[in-house]
Amino acid sequence: MPLLSSIVELLRRERIPYTCFRHVPAYTALEEAAVSHTLERCWAKVVICIADDQPVQAVLQADHLADLEQLRLLANAEVLRLACEDEIAVLYPEYEVGAMPPFGAVYGHRVFVDRCLVGEPEMVFNAGTHTEAICMHYGDFAELAKPIVGAFGRPLAQKQTAPADTRRRRSSSRVITPAAWT
Repeated sequence: MPLLSSIVELLRRERIPYTCFRHVPAYTALEEAAVSHTLERCWAKVVICIADDQPVQAVLQADHLADLEQLRLLANAEVLRLACEDEIAVLYPEYEVGAMPPFGAVYGHRVFVDRCLVGEPEMVFNAGTHTEAICMHYGDFAELAKPIVGAFGRPLAQKQTAPADTRRRRSSSRVITPAAWT
């Protein structure tokens, strides 16, 4: 599927330099970063929220979660929630659900960017499908999207493991055979 003509037209009209590339299908930001060989901090995921009945886009690093309370405060909203898939499909019918580029300002939607993305030399995000991505400089993105920058992202929790000296091996006399694995 070629890059959506609406995105091409927007970037051409605004004279924004970008590159587009294809990757194998992926459906989460971390998967997309991995299959496209992009650093997780450079892959920008777009989270669609509803702030006081108005759609907003929250843009943050692939390896971060949106702190909805911090985003609510930044948006100066009474209520903020994640949009459901049906709502997203209606808001962005030309894009695959979950593959929206962070150009919500084109639709009159406010765009919020977590401060950790500011100044990244390379910003990569979905191009409307789960197999295409756009790469551009953060400054060019900011010129187009006019985002509100704030601190609402937090790193994904790392697995907690006990220090090596406190871990114990559990011994078992039970033998597990391939038949027991199913």
